[in-house]
Amino acid sequence: MRKEELDYVLVPLGLALMVAYHAWLLHRIRRRPATTVVGVNAINRRIWVRHIMEDPSGKHAVMAVQTIRNNIMASTLLASTAITLSSIITVLMSSSGSVDGRRLGLLPDAPLVVGAAGETALSAKFFAIIVCFLVAFLLNVQSIRYYSHASTLVNVPLHLHAHRRRRRRPELAVVDYVTATLNRGSYFWSLGARAFYFSCPVFLWIFGPIPMLSACAAMVGALYFLDVCDDWWKEDDDEQSESDDRLEEVKV
Repeated sequence: MRKEELDYVLVPLGLALMVAYHAWLLHRIRRRPATTVVGVNAINRRIWVRHIMEDPSGKHAVMAVQTIRNNIMASTLLASTAITLSSIITVLMSSSGSVDGRRLGLLPDAPLVVGAAGETALSAKFFAIIVCFLVAFLLNVQSIRYYSHASTLVNVPLHLHAHRRRRRRPELAVVDYVTATLNRGSYFWSLGARAFYFSCPVFLWIFGPIPMLSACAAMVGALYFLDVCDDWWKEDDDEQSESDDRLEEVKV
């Protein structure tokens, strides 16, 4: 196999590894949300929203707005960084009309590059990096959109929805809607952050498919330890077992 053909094997393998991991993570979030960081955060956001909205005094309203504002600032920072990086790469590519591989030292005779390194291949690699940053920008913009809605909805008093007679508990429907809005903002922010993560293996693809595949494997291992949360689930199991033991003692 020629070294130019390695891209057709190792790059799809790295992409398949990332896609397979996130498909497994999505399945685990849907089936066992309490064992993932995303699921635990979603559960706690629901508790937080209900605590804020059911407080009749409204003393937590300022804290709620400040918390959501911090999330908006984080999304704004990532969106600004993504569009800036994509703009810089686009300007560098369009200034010379094409990527100058000779100037980058990445032509096929470059000793450090194993794989396709011609001008066409380099253009495709830089285009993939731009796509990652543009996707991150769009996802973070959507995150800002939902966070902005949530900052207003979270301070709406629940008793003002008492006139809605179509539902038996209209306040629960309102809490569910606000929680869903806040969770969507967080989900888009997480996806935008993962687009940044994915840009690292794509950037290493410039130096060949072997670093790209290695980066994908290392990132999947790192993300596993960042995404899986067994402490929450084990703690619930321990508490359940302790309550069962107490119940047995009472029976005895």
